[in-house]
Amino acid sequence: MFEFRLLGPLEVRKGESVVALGGAKQRALLALLLLHANQVVSRDRLIDGLWGEGAAPGAAHRLENHMSRLRKTLELDGALATRLGGYALEVDPMRIDAYRFERLLEEGRGQAAAGRASEAADTLREALGLWRGDALADLAYEPFARLEIERLEELRLAALEERIDADLDLGRHRAVLAELEALTARHPLRERLRVS
Repeated sequence: MFEFRLLGPLEVRKGESVVALGGAKQRALLALLLLHANQVVSRDRLIDGLWGEGAAPGAAHRLENHMSRLRKTLELDGALATRLGGYALEVDPMRIDAYRFERLLEEGRGQAAAGRASEAADTLREALGLWRGDALADLAYEPFARLEIERLEELRLAALEERIDADLDLGRHRAVLAELEALTARHPLRERLRVS
C-alpha cells in the first residue's frame, strides 16, 4: 500500500521503502493529483498547473508522457484513471498525510469543544506529528502549490494554537511557555498566540 506525504517534501512510501519519483514535472503532477484526490482534474487545469497559462504548444502531449511515466513509476494503472477531459487519482484519502492531518485537527477541535482537553491535546499532537517540514517544500516554486501551501500552513498554526490551548487547560503552563514565546516571535500579528 502506498502512503503519500505532502506535509514536507513530496514523498511516496510503499511499506518501509521510499519510492523514487521522476523529475520536477512528474513530482508536480503527482502533487496536483493528490491535492485533488478522487476528483477529476481537467487536462487544462493540469497543463496550467504544470506550465502556466502560456504553455507552449505540445503541452498536452508532454502531459500524456508524464502521466504514462507516473503510472509506471507508481504502478497505478487502476488508481490513476483517465476520465472525460481529465484524470482522477483514486486513493483512500487516509493514505494522504494532509488529509489525515485535517481529519485529526477536526477531531481534536471537537474534543476540545466537548471539554476533553487531554484527548484533544493527544489528537492534536498526533496531527502535528505528521509534519516533516514545510508543506510541499520541494514544490514551493510551483504556482499551483502556493495557495495550498498557505492553506496548509495556516491549518498547522491553528492546530498548534489549539494544542497549546488544550495544554493550558490541563495546567501545563511551564511546558508551553518557551514554545509560545517562539511562536509569538515568529508570528507577531497572530492575536490568538498573544492571548494564550
